[in-house]
Amino acid sequence: MKKFNRVLSMLLVMSLVFIAACSNNGGTNAPKGTDAPKTTNDATGGDVVKSDETIYYLNFKPEIAEVYKKIADDYEKETGVKVKVETAAAGTYETMLKSEIAKSEAPTIFQINGPVGYEAWKDYTLDLKDTKLYSYLSDQSLAVTEGEGVYGIPYVVEGYGIIYNNAIMEKYFALGTKATAISSMEEVNNFDTLKSVVEDMQANADALGIKGVFSSTSLSPGEQWRWQTHLANIPLFYEFKDIQGFDNATSAGLSAAEIQFSYGNNFKNIFDLYINNSTVKPTLLGSKSVNDSMAEFALGQSAMVQNGNWAWNQINEVSGNTVKAEDIKYLPIYTGIAGEEKQGLAVGTENYFAINSKVSESKQQASIAFLEWLFTSETGKAYVTNDLGFIAPFNTFADNEKPADPLAKEILAWMEKDTTSVAWTFAAFPSEDFKNSFGDALLQYAQGNETWDKVSSVVVDSWKSEKTK
Repeated sequence: MKKFNRVLSMLLVMSLVFIAACSNNGGTNAPKGTDAPKTTNDATGGDVVKSDETIYYLNFKPEIAEVYKKIADDYEKETGVKVKVETAAAGTYETMLKSEIAKSEAPTIFQINGPVGYEAWKDYTLDLKDTKLYSYLSDQSLAVTEGEGVYGIPYVVEGYGIIYNNAIMEKYFALGTKATAISSMEEVNNFDTLKSVVEDMQANADALGIKGVFSSTSLSPGEQWRWQTHLANIPLFYEFKDIQGFDNATSAGLSAAEIQFSYGNNFKNIFDLYINNSTVKPTLLGSKSVNDSMAEFALGQSAMVQNGNWAWNQINEVSGNTVKAEDIKYLPIYTGIAGEEKQGLAVGTENYFAINSKVSESKQQASIAFLEWLFTSETGKAYVTNDLGFIAPFNTFADNEKPADPLAKEILAWMEKDTTSVAWTFAAFPSEDFKNSFGDALLQYAQGNETWDKVSSVVVDSWKSEKTK
C-alpha cells in the first residue's frame, strides 16, 4: 500500500520522545544461560517454550475478551502451556493493573499506552530488543524505546471516525422532501456539509425509519472514552501541530506543560451535532453505555456512530442486527478546521505489549513465545485477522492475511486515499484523571448544567494540574 509505511512511521513519533535524564529501570534482557527453558519447534519453524508455568495476560479490551479465551484454549492444546486471560472493565485498566501487578501471581503480559504508560510502568517492563517479536515489526520505530532498550511492542494499527450506514444515507439522498442538494457521501468532506445533511436527516427521521441520526453519546462513568480521549484527539492534534508541525504533534503534546484548547470550539461543533441529533435527549446521556450506542446502530435506529474498527463485533453480534456489512462505511470526524477536506481518519495505536520484568525468567520466555506464536503461526494469525480483526504491524502477515471485516477494510481503504490521517495524539494526554475530568465536564454540559466556557476551563486547568504533579 502506497501510504501504509508513511502512516506507520507517522503514527508513533511519540515513541522517539523520552526524558533524557531518566535512568533505565525497565529490566534487562532475559538471561541466555544454561538454565533457559527447553524449547521445541512449532509448525512455523519457530521456538515454542515448554513451560509448566501459567502465563497471565491482562487484557485491555473488553470487546475481545472472549476471543482471547479461545486463543488461550487453542494455545494450550497446541503447546501444553496454559494462558490465563483476565480482562479489565472499560476505563479501569490502570487500576486493575496496579492491583494485579502487586500479587504473587502477577500478570506476565500486560499493556502500556505508549511513552506515558512506559514512564508509569518502566520498573516492570522487560527489554525486548533481542526477541523475534521485535524483529518482526514492519517499522521498528513504532516500538516504545529508551536508550538501546525496547520496552513496548505495538501489535495493532487501528483507526476511528464516524461509522455510517450507507443504506440509510442512500435512502436520505433519494428523499423527495430533503432540503439539501447533497446527493452522495462523496460530497460530505467538511463540517458545514456534514451539519446540513445531519440536521436535515434529523428533521426527516420518521421518513428514514430512524430514532436519530447519531447513536447516543455514551457519557456514563467509565464509558466516556470516545469523547474525552478519541474526540478530544482531534482539536489537540491540531493545536500541537501548530506548535511543532504534523510529524511532531505528539512530541509537542508530551512536552506541553500547558494547553490553550485553541480548537475547543471545533470540538464543540461536532459534539453539539452528536448530542442534538441523536436517538435520545442530551439529558439522558449520563446513563448510556458504548454497548447501548452500538446496539442502536446495529438495529438501524441510527445512521451514524463514532467508533473504531474494533467495534465490528459490537455491531455484528447484536441480536436482530439489520446492518449489512457492505453498507458499513467510514467518514472522518469533521469539526470545521480549515483544510479538513484533506483530513482522513484518526489512525494509530495505544496498544503495546510489555513483559513483566519481575516474574521468573521461565515465565518471561513463555510469555514471549506465546506472543510470537500469536503473530507467526497459522492458528494465531487466523485469530488475529479473522476474530480480533487486527491490522497487525508485523512482516509475518501476507497481503491476503489482512482483516476482512468491513470496518478494518475501510481503515485500509482510507489509508490509501489522498488524505492525511490524524495521528493518535492522545498518547500524550497526561493522565486518566485529566480525561475523566474532561468527560465529567462534558456530561454536565450535555445535561445543561455547565457552559462551554466552563468545559474549556476544566480542560485547560486539568491538563496543567496533572502535568505539574
